Amino acid sequence: MPGVKLRDITKQFGTTQVLRGVSLAVEEGEFLAILGPSGCGKSTLLRIIAGLETADSGEVFIGDRQVDSLPAKARDLAMVFQSYALYPYMTVAANIALPLEMRRLSALQRLPFLGAILPGTRAARDLIARDVEAVASPLGLQGLLGRKPAQLSGGQRQRVALARAMVRHPAAFLMDEPLSNLDARLRADARAEIVSLTRRLGVTTLYVTHDQSEAMAMADRVAVMEGGNLLQLASPQTLYDDPQSLAVARFVGTPPINIWTIEIAGNGSITCCGQRLPFHAKSSSGPALMGLRPENLEIHQDGIPARVLRLERLGMETLVHCHIAGLTGTTILRLTPSAAEQLIGFENVKLMPKKALLFDLQGNRIAVAESARIDA
Repeated sequence: MPGVKLRDITKQFGTTQVLRGVSLAVEEGEFLAILGPSGCGKSTLLRIIAGLETADSGEVFIGDRQVDSLPAKARDLAMVFQSYALYPYMTVAANIALPLEMRRLSALQRLPFLGAILPGTRAARDLIARDVEAVASPLGLQGLLGRKPAQLSGGQRQRVALARAMVRHPAAFLMDEPLSNLDARLRADARAEIVSLTRRLGVTTLYVTHDQSEAMAMADRVAVMEGGNLLQLASPQTLYDDPQSLAVARFVGTPPINIWTIEIAGNGSITCCGQRLPFHAKSSSGPALMGLRPENLEIHQDGIPARVLRLERLGMETLVHCHIAGLTGTTILRLTPSAAEQLIGFENVKLMPKKALLFDLQGNRIAVAESARIDA
């Protein structure tokens, strides 16, 4: 299956600049998630790829073919929306078969009575029926082909929409928040089904979502967008461990990253709330920001004093919510349940970072070098 390439895509609606020179390349067979908050331009970007919107400038390639001037129907792409867009008067089988009928049957052959007696219609419809059954089977729809959409659950309707997109084996799948209408359990199941099917088919997939957990769990790589800009394109783990900006660090990760205000001295040493921390900045000096994932904080006798606000027990882990005098907001510490239980009855603890990300006040990364650790 061909890949998708974008070069310097821009789009403006009125006075609002929606896309600001977005460039990216999706490899053949890759699953790429486009992640960002509402209004960041991610759905507009997908619609430009599909041919439903026209970019103000830039180029779109499907494989080696430039498709900017081609209408949507000529781009050989399949799109799945948040809305299932199923025809209520058609059966599941008929909904799935529709794109094949539009491609393989003439207008006369599609007529209910006349079409049945025209040469070649029966053979074409038999082949379409086999193709429908082939895509329905892995999605668990075999027993539902005779039902109407009103007789299906939300999860079943979503699978029908996916089957309709997959049945014609398009050059690429474009998915715009396809799981938003499902509850948490169905969403997890559908997530696994989508990944499994796209892997099996080897089809290039672009998947738009505002849910970072969804993007991280499904994608080979994630493109993070904000304000019409592509902030970073990387693997899920790289985005989590090595975000190139504060915006990416804040958007990726649950619970969110802790942000401490720090001071960097001329020699690179770092202090927070008047206390020296075991890190050095490789450049910059003055006020800055330190990003700390909840698992990268520990209780340490030489740490910064904090007041325990509450424990959030989640089964496999416990989140400890603390307040540090001099810092705004809550600092969250991730502990094992047994370690967290030892804090019961304690109002105050001391926190020490184990691993840190540094940012300047504009949100750009600052290189950090860990100095000698303070042993417990």
